[in-house]
Amino acid sequence: MNFISLFWGVLFFLFTAAHASAHFGMVIPSDPMVLQGEGRKVAVDLLFWHPFAGEGMDLDKPVRFGVVENGRDHDLLSFLKEKKRDDRRTWRAEYTIKRPGLYTFYMEPKPYFEPAEDLYIVHYTKTVVAAFGEEEGWEEPVGLPAEIVPLTRPFGLYAGNVFQGRILYKGRPVPHAVVEVELFNGGRYTPPNDYFVTQVVRADANGVFTYVAPAAGWWGFAALLPGEEEIRGKEVEIGAVIWVKFDELVRKNERPKTKNENQKPF
Repeated sequence: MNFISLFWGVLFFLFTAAHASAHFGMVIPSDPMVLQGEGRKVAVDLLFWHPFAGEGMDLDKPVRFGVVENGRDHDLLSFLKEKKRDDRRTWRAEYTIKRPGLYTFYMEPKPYFEPAEDLYIVHYTKTVVAAFGEEEGWEEPVGLPAEIVPLTRPFGLYAGNVFQGRILYKGRPVPHAVVEVELFNGGRYTPPNDYFVTQVVRADANGVFTYVAPAAGWWGFAALLPGEEEIRGKEVEIGAVIWVKFDELVRKNERPKTKNENQKPF
């Protein structure tokens, strides 16, 4: 390779690394709230994605996938079926909700090696589904190694509502952690420039962060933590991720949006 080719190769690498959108583990249910009289089966999709850009990576079958229902942890790994989305490997599980309660679906993925950053990524990801009017206990952690515990109820939210969460690592708050925020865009919006794709906030001394979602849709919050271990001599980036749905405030006599009208359908 001559000097000019090397120069442009390095320049291209730096440009693409600087402008790439963030990686997010994703756990997206067909609906974050199941009401009386509605179908009780919830489809849950698992992805490893750039949510705003709509670009994905192949997701290997997770190490763990389950649901914490009213304090009881259920292993759902055998429920997963492989699916393709934009030629990338994703996973889906269908789960029947039988009783009132909160259902926290979570995923622990296999470590993903990102060559551009020369590290492995592990995003512990979760979302909360409320069923049949129950809402007690949403502020409780489910016991993931890295976790965002909501301080705002993580369902029944309008676009423009404040969302707050506390970042925990091994059960302890993480002060001043960086939190990346992205909308699962589905091709609806074009950012003014690349700085707008991934929003960034920093937690306070108690591990608490605050964000106001400016538009309806699924929003992902990923607290990035340096791992304490290495894999094959490479650093491991630990992510604590939560996905929260925000809805439009609908005027009287207007047609409410359907469940997934705000995102590209699976």
